[in-house]
Amino acid sequence: MTKHRAALPYLLLLPALAVELLVHLVPMVVGIVMSFKQLTQFYIRDWTSAPAAGTANYRVALDFNAPIGKALLESFWTTCAFTVLSVGISWLIGTTAAIMMQDSFRGRGLLRAAFLLPYALPVFAAVITWSFMFQRDTGLVNHVLHDQLHLVGNKPFWLIGDNSFTALVTVSVWRSWPFAFLTLTAGLQNIPRELYEAAAMDGAGVWQQIRKITLPSLRPVNQVLVLVLFLWTFNDFNTPFVLFGKAAPKAADLISIHIYQSSFVTWNFGSGSAMSVLLLLFLLLVTAVYLFVTNRRRGAE
Repeated sequence: MTKHRAALPYLLLLPALAVELLVHLVPMVVGIVMSFKQLTQFYIRDWTSAPAAGTANYRVALDFNAPIGKALLESFWTTCAFTVLSVGISWLIGTTAAIMMQDSFRGRGLLRAAFLLPYALPVFAAVITWSFMFQRDTGLVNHVLHDQLHLVGNKPFWLIGDNSFTALVTVSVWRSWPFAFLTLTAGLQNIPRELYEAAAMDGAGVWQQIRKITLPSLRPVNQVLVLVLFLWTFNDFNTPFVLFGKAAPKAADLISIHIYQSSFVTWNFGSGSAMSVLLLLFLLLVTAVYLFVTNRRRGAE
């Protein structure tokens, strides 16, 4: 009986491990194998028969003096800028909203539910709505900025040109900050109210309480939150694809869309797979460095 009880947890984990193997690990291994092949549209029916390419796909992707490598590098820097802005602004808005919602007041529950609406909406419905709002002549954004507030002289194009980056960041922040708000709200529940009461009796103001109590207490939550937001945002494909379509403007050419175009538009699946593997290695490296630094800092504290 004791042996059966000891084996029960592993038996319960088997279905989840099998699904994980089928959904994630098997496609990952297939993608790595494809990255070493000259896989084009001529070998789609039997991709295993595609000739071997060795590391040629990786050399082409990492040759930043050639057009393909140069375009990939530009897309990488665009994605980095997009990720930093989206994660930073989402975290700032989520933190501010969570702190403001910490104290009880009339209508707090309704306001919290309203804050979570962008996170609860399906991504396609939400982003398509934003695409209508960003239309130049009939969109709500230009109607407010140009017709009502008179903040811009001419109605700008938001879905093409340089303004597309601003539109992309706006939609990403709108979708991401409620998750930060929800996570930080849960973290705030673990901070004893007695700490704030003692700090107030000692003469600490609101900003001092936030700096000395709230933010240090939320540090473990923020470490996980920032990492999750980074991975989600850097890999985001749905938002730019629904907002711009298959061909995103150069200013909003995220690496996820760039890899999609390299694979399914130009039909060079070997090159696209190599770019995907390089992206995977980059994310693994950043995650490992981030966890090492945060764990070391936590150990020092």
